[in-house]
Amino acid sequence: MENESLAFHETMETHEIINFKTISLMRSKLMQGICFDNDLKALMEKDVQQSITAINELKGFYKGARTNILQ
Repeated sequence: MENESLAFHETMETHEIINFKTISLMRSKLMQGICFDNDLKALMEKDVQQSITAINELKGFYKGARTNILQ
């Protein structure tokens, strides 16, 4: 039998990863504004785009997140 919901620890770990990726995204986006090196800006923009993709993929896991003990 295939279980479509995440275990409680998987839900927590998914939440932690999303938080980490969100903070990294914000940091890269903010640092772009004060950076004068174009190569570094391009690298940070690439990180921003990859972080957005990763966050969107991770949000898909929340459909199976267990947030209630009775589930």
